[in-house]
Amino acid sequence: MNQLIECVPNFSEGVDLNIIKQITNEIESIEGVKLLNVDPGKATNRTVVTFVGTPQVVIEAAFRGIKKAGELIDMSKHKGEHPRMGATDVCPLIPIAGISMEDTAKYAQQLAKRVGEELKIPVYLYEEAQTDKKRSNLSVIRAGEYEGFFKKIKLTEWKPDFGPQQFDEKRGATVIGARDFLVAYNVNLNTTSTRRANSVAFDVREAGRVLREGNPVTGKIITNADGTPKSIAGTLKSVKAIGWYIEEYGVCQISMNLTNINITPLHIAFDEVCKKANERGLRVTGSELVGLVPLKSLLDAGKYFLKKQQRSTGVSEKELIKIAVKSMGLDELSPFKAEERVIEYLLKNTSDSKLVSMNLRAFADETASESPAPGGGSIAAYIGSLGVSLATMVANLSSHKKGWDERWEEFSEWAEKGQKIKDELLRLVDADTAAFNKIMTALALPKANEEEKRIRMDAIQSATKFAIEIPFKVMEKSYESLELIKAMAEHGNPNSVSDAGVGALCVRSAVMGAFMNVRINANGFEDKVFVNNIINKGKIIEGKTIAAEAAILKIVNEKIQ
Repeated sequence: MNQLIECVPNFSEGVDLNIIKQITNEIESIEGVKLLNVDPGKATNRTVVTFVGTPQVVIEAAFRGIKKAGELIDMSKHKGEHPRMGATDVCPLIPIAGISMEDTAKYAQQLAKRVGEELKIPVYLYEEAQTDKKRSNLSVIRAGEYEGFFKKIKLTEWKPDFGPQQFDEKRGATVIGARDFLVAYNVNLNTTSTRRANSVAFDVREAGRVLREGNPVTGKIITNADGTPKSIAGTLKSVKAIGWYIEEYGVCQISMNLTNINITPLHIAFDEVCKKANERGLRVTGSELVGLVPLKSLLDAGKYFLKKQQRSTGVSEKELIKIAVKSMGLDELSPFKAEERVIEYLLKNTSDSKLVSMNLRAFADETASESPAPGGGSIAAYIGSLGVSLATMVANLSSHKKGWDERWEEFSEWAEKGQKIKDELLRLVDADTAAFNKIMTALALPKANEEEKRIRMDAIQSATKFAIEIPFKVMEKSYESLELIKAMAEHGNPNSVSDAGVGALCVRSAVMGAFMNVRINANGFEDKVFVNNIINKGKIIEGKTIAAEAAILKIVNEKIQ
């Protein structure tokens, strides 16, 4: 697996799109970098840019972006709602795949050293890249902001990690580090009072609020024995939050950084802000995401809100995202486009889902064309997905059936299982065609000499093994769905029992069709031990499928006589 890291620099310009474009052009000029998202904010006068790639290309792209931002942005003239201290205010690196946090931190240190030495910009390390934990917190480093750093930087304890110990009036200072995936999330309130918004922020953020005598705002700070301020923690772990007024929207927001979404997920943060706002006589009207979000965050949110309604969570990915967006009002301030905000969607190779992205007519036309792919293997996978989809539909109908309210969780669990099998079979539709194309590519390799012949034969054998394994997976996943289909035939909504029957017929065809592809591809594979093993397993699955289909049809026919 290639090492993959994400970089999310925050540039102190959110109004002049020409400046933002010049910066992102520099980032995109590095081959191998994929720009995922550019999210400018006028009120904050700040743009969050997200790009990914292998470590070395990401570092080079980040360096060029920081350099260009320093040339174009004049911090002495900058105004904005968000805390800031430099043209490139913060530049975190985030491990995505195939790389540890420790190694990511080393790359952040390399980038910081280069920015400090070559660009002569004061640089501070933060989070996992900072070895001195007294100054690893971004808010602690940035305290005093741009205006206060002319004096702060001269203090011995605030000497930059790299670069000159002199504040750059035009470019400011930059904070570079390594951290886990962070979700920047703002919740909108029906108030223009920053003080009231901050009260809610202090209620929920992990750091909480400083305790005071009498008046909670102006009262004397209560201290511990060592003289440090006493504080009471907020209700949400791994959450940083402040309240601010956004002139562009005419309302206040609770601006949050969710630093560990496994501890405090998006939907829990939203609901807790709603609760605390309500206690203070305020109302949440919606929310917005800044930058990107992992797919799981939205899917978990969709399931969370469906469960609160006692409705089945076994619905499609698209439907779960829709529920999440509407429940949290993510589209209140601007349209929410999942294809532009979900990191997995942006990283997805569209060629991996060419067939399943087609409409029904286009898919049929492609199958009927003179091209040999998609062939029987892809069709078997698709028939299997339709079979399990019918059973999943029965589960969802049963979950919502009048008079069966106490059984909604039972059917919801079945529907979730069905969705997972359906999604895997849909993936295998394109995977089977990819397997065929892999064989054709191997066959086309040159064979002019013995070395080329050896390389070509090895490629053919590798591709053939892949072409055996894919339809075998279709067999396994299709057979797995028969448990769900039988349960729906026996216990599901009786008005939909025929749908379960049709599902069983589809799955039988999927298993038998996929097995034909396993056997025909196995003819060209030299490892006969592997071939015999997988053929024997296939025969067992085929036999069990035929028996299960017969049992399901018996149940169905008895109910519809």
